[in-house]
Amino acid sequence: MSDKIMRCITSDGAVMVSAADTSDLVYKSAKIHLTSPAATAALGRLLTAASIMGAQLKQDDASVTLRIKGDNSETGAVIAVADSSGNVRGYVQNPDCPTEYYSSGKLNVGKAVGRTGILNVMRDYGTGEPYVGQVQLVSGEIAEDITNYYATSEQIPTVCALGVLLDKESHEVLLAGGLLIQLLPGADDSTIDRIENNVSELEPMTTMLAKGMSIKEICEAALKGFEVEVLDEMPVRYACSCTREKVIKAFITLSDDEIRSLADEKGYAEAMCHFCKKKHRFSKLQLEQIIKEKHGEGSAE
Repeated sequence: MSDKIMRCITSDGAVMVSAADTSDLVYKSAKIHLTSPAATAALGRLLTAASIMGAQLKQDDASVTLRIKGDNSETGAVIAVADSSGNVRGYVQNPDCPTEYYSSGKLNVGKAVGRTGILNVMRDYGTGEPYVGQVQLVSGEIAEDITNYYATSEQIPTVCALGVLLDKESHEVLLAGGLLIQLLPGADDSTIDRIENNVSELEPMTTMLAKGMSIKEICEAALKGFEVEVLDEMPVRYACSCTREKVIKAFITLSDDEIRSLADEKGYAEAMCHFCKKKHRFSKLQLEQIIKEKHGEGSAE
């Protein structure tokens, strides 16, 4: 099974829907970060939202970064970064945070994330200053916070649904996905009423996926009663952009003495990527080569 996003629009251009199956990438993120159930759900929801929002960017080298930091948060900051193809990476500051459940048996993500705090959305279009929006959290459950962001910061009436389903015993990710319904300027009162009615009848995202519904069928359920056109469909995955070259560039911003001090008692420096946990190791000799490169005296490869 491969993850994908589909975007659909009503033929009158009044409503756009994006649906995503992100089960594989959320499973991968949990394996990379060794997350507790609450952290898995929080990161999985934010990764899914970022992937959907990234896929809406038109510029090839654009990206969107979502950062949630709740007050008195057990997860700490939760970060997700997506490119314009919907490929995404992320991490949670405290991956082994405690897990609590509602009486219904559902994960209490709001408790872990924090019900008050800040959601930051940064869109970097690859040129000029990035666009940054910031809103207060309304629940910490993430989907409601994304809905509030669009309504408050971008004045786009939006419904967001995000879900991560875990195995009750192993806590492994079984299913994950998201849905973003947005009213466009052409939406009239009858359109709004019909969408509200459709939303009230929609089952949770993971329930629809568990029933075997395709993301196209999920889009059609959200747009029941409308003529629907598929805009695009794209595969998405968990993908980190870290490279050894990027680490070297970061080192070069340090002073010569700081670069030398990076080597530990074992005789080497190690930089670990937050997003993929890959370790980049540099010997003392390689650190000296980086210093030379910094002064235009050669390569550190």
